[in-house]
Amino acid sequence: MDWIRGATIGHGSSAAVSIAVSRCSGEIFAVKSVELSQSECLQKEQKILSTLSSPYIVGYKGYDVTGENNEDMLNLMMEYMPGGTLTHEIGRQGGRLNEQLIGYFTKQIIQGLDYLHSKGLVHCDIKGRNILLCETGAKIADFGCARSVDQAKWNGGTPMFMAPEVARGEEQGFAADIWALGCTIIEMATGASPWTTVSNPASLLYHIAFSGQNPEIPEFLSSKTRDFVSKCLTRDPKQRWSAKQLLSHPFLEESDSNSKVDEEFITSSPTSILDQRIWNSAEESETVNNSTQTISSMDSPLQRVTKLCTQSGKPEWRWDESWITVRNCSENNRGDGGNLVSKMLEINCIDSLFCCSTSRIQHRAVISSLNFDRHIRSSVNKITH
Repeated sequence: MDWIRGATIGHGSSAAVSIAVSRCSGEIFAVKSVELSQSECLQKEQKILSTLSSPYIVGYKGYDVTGENNEDMLNLMMEYMPGGTLTHEIGRQGGRLNEQLIGYFTKQIIQGLDYLHSKGLVHCDIKGRNILLCETGAKIADFGCARSVDQAKWNGGTPMFMAPEVARGEEQGFAADIWALGCTIIEMATGASPWTTVSNPASLLYHIAFSGQNPEIPEFLSSKTRDFVSKCLTRDPKQRWSAKQLLSHPFLEESDSNSKVDEEFITSSPTSILDQRIWNSAEESETVNNSTQTISSMDSPLQRVTKLCTQSGKPEWRWDESWITVRNCSENNRGDGGNLVSKMLEINCIDSLFCCSTSRIQHRAVISSLNFDRHIRSSVNKITH
């Protein structure tokens, strides 16, 4: 696939997630990249994600190796989720979700977990930041910690969401994902972490492992919701309900995952680079003459283009030093073993609307989750510095 890398929308210590667009079809997707020499974890994630196909799992698009800025990069291509993370949505909703939305998202997460567990996979890092949203609802993302349930014991994930048996180093099976789901429901209901009394990681792990206590379930939730969460947060993993059992719980029976949620939440999936403000920063207000304006996904195409043009300034199409090297794959460029070697293609940030940043993707920035809640660094960003 011949594609253009846009701005970075999430990063960590060794990998980064960027917006990308296909040069042939104009399709928007997300690409997770890391230096090839440090790509063992991303290769494992690619192998797992490539075997999955579910409406409740972020879609796999493919992978390739490119040469960028004198570095070989492994790129994992995935479905772009314009709604950002569940954690971001909690903040957008004022710090907590109502029970209708909690039930709506929970049912989809459970359906995703039921699918994963039926294939013998444990996600190992369920939390709000690893749940991504689009117009159809929630999908599970980031399989960097995922593993087969029959693999040797291995403990990973986020301490705040770890089950007691994981914190003790005993096991990390399907039941650990269910405990993490219970913690995520508390996150949706309160906008806070499930454990509010302990913040030090070492103390937290000891508390989870040996205190005999559970995260506090908010009393303002309905009795059905509280009972559902209690089934997730049973300390004994053998007594904890499975994903399949939870799907029959009365709390989820009232939630129709095929129904529409509040219209203000639904975000149309982008169909081109003119849509969804994917090249703009979520941290910056769009202003014209110092007055803030919002581009609605419900506007007509003509209205969107008109608004974008009035905010973009005069386009600049000259070939000069502002053109930056991204990639182009050529069938003639094959290295040892038939591996496709990327040929560098110069492209321009086509105008001030679509520019990428002068800051380069941090080579050792790994995103332990597909952290889409930060949409694009800025509207004048370039991919490299």
